[in-house]
Amino acid sequence: MNRLIILINPLVLMRAFMHSFHGLSYAVKNERAFQQELVVLVVATVAAFVLSESGIERVILIGSVAGVLIVELINSAIESVVDRIGLSSNAMSKRAKDLGSAAVLISLVTAVAIWIVILVD
Repeated sequence: MNRLIILINPLVLMRAFMHSFHGLSYAVKNERAFQQELVVLVVATVAAFVLSESGIERVILIGSVAGVLIVELINSAIESVVDRIGLSSNAMSKRAKDLGSAAVLISLVTAVAIWIVILVD
């Protein structure tokens, strides 16, 4: 029971929210790719409301672009950790960064495919 009380403790939840807010704030201020994708999300949100009449389609369209931002945040976290370990050239560091970048690429291609399928249908 004590563990449950700790889990739903408002102070613990508020602290977790603040960590999330700080991370999001950092990304908005400092991560160029995240900033670009955020602009795309704003434009895509407007486009989804203009180009689609279905609420479900709008959620899918906007959610697909929001998914890109989520993957970008994870990629930025991976890059930060790799850079923290060391800035010298290392094959494993390069692999980690390349894999994170590949995840962003796949999320982007998926979002574009979703937009095409929904809007062409």
